[in-house]
Amino acid sequence: MSHPFALLAELTYRCPLKCPYCSNPLELRLERDELDTSAWRRVLTEAATLGVVQVHLSGGEPLVRRDLEELVAQGRSLGLYLHLITSGVGADERRLARLRDAGLDALQISLQDSRAAENDWLAGTPSFEQKCRAIEAARRLELPLTLNVVLHRHNLDRIDEVIDLAVDWNVDRLELAHVQYTGWAFRNRAALLPAREQVERAAALVDRARERLGRRPELLHVLPDYFQQFPKACLNGWGRVFMTVAPDGAVLPCQTAREIPGLEFPSVRDQSLHEIWFHAPVFERFRGTGWMPEPCRSCDRREIDFGGCRCQAFLLTGDARATDPVCHLSPVHHLVDEALRAAAEPREALNFRQYSPRTSSQH
Repeated sequence: MSHPFALLAELTYRCPLKCPYCSNPLELRLERDELDTSAWRRVLTEAATLGVVQVHLSGGEPLVRRDLEELVAQGRSLGLYLHLITSGVGADERRLARLRDAGLDALQISLQDSRAAENDWLAGTPSFEQKCRAIEAARRLELPLTLNVVLHRHNLDRIDEVIDLAVDWNVDRLELAHVQYTGWAFRNRAALLPAREQVERAAALVDRARERLGRRPELLHVLPDYFQQFPKACLNGWGRVFMTVAPDGAVLPCQTAREIPGLEFPSVRDQSLHEIWFHAPVFERFRGTGWMPEPCRSCDRREIDFGGCRCQAFLLTGDARATDPVCHLSPVHHLVDEALRAAAEPREALNFRQYSPRTSSQH
């Protein structure tokens, strides 16, 4: 059993955007449940002691936290690598300069689409121009910068435009990651899932861009699970490398683990990260290979993909222990085939439900 390598610190669920694939839980905690500054400082200290190397500061939108600079400075004093994941809204040059001076190592800014109108439609609010200004400010401040674009039916055909923007903005890295169909994305799957022809064309365009551009920017293309023969090792396997601390203090093996009913998540309010990582039942639940059913248990890939995504397995089958249906060896792989056949059918543009905390039963 190894120590964790990376911590996803979800500082808040508050966000100015309403993306239809939002990773926020379908049922939200209220703002007053967020950990305060002293609690997050303790979390970062415990993470460093536990062996964490990278901390990804995320949300929601982490820039809504007024103590973000203080938390970055705390992480820097502990020798942690600090990576801020932001929508870019609120990331003006003065704020980014303060974060850089506090010790921020790198920045990731999301983009919903290559065109302003489409970007703002997907985000549910005007944000394209703010993102552009944030990217330009990050370049002037010489912050290492990743541009992240979540891919789906509505923007996949403009992947060449996205690459051109990344080149024009001189970003260090372009992360093209297809939607993972959990949470809000699963609810909106029919409107987001692309056709196979879209995926294949986009992959070819990325390959040609790599040949043309070399290593600037670095192009990372995360292919969609539904179109692959085998699932990915979700976060390198449940409870093996990554841990998430949610805004309310719950500690999760991945940020969407609340999808699975019946799991109890310990809190940093009550236990140390060390105790949680090594002894919490929820981290042991799908750790390693002993929990696996057939055909995973006897598969040569069991220590490569570790059974795939548990949330995806639950959402598709109702059983979090099931073989991820994305795998072509799964006895219920037909569930994925049926979704792909539906995505390939000609149809009118579909609407989707955009994320909004007002849809939560607590509001």
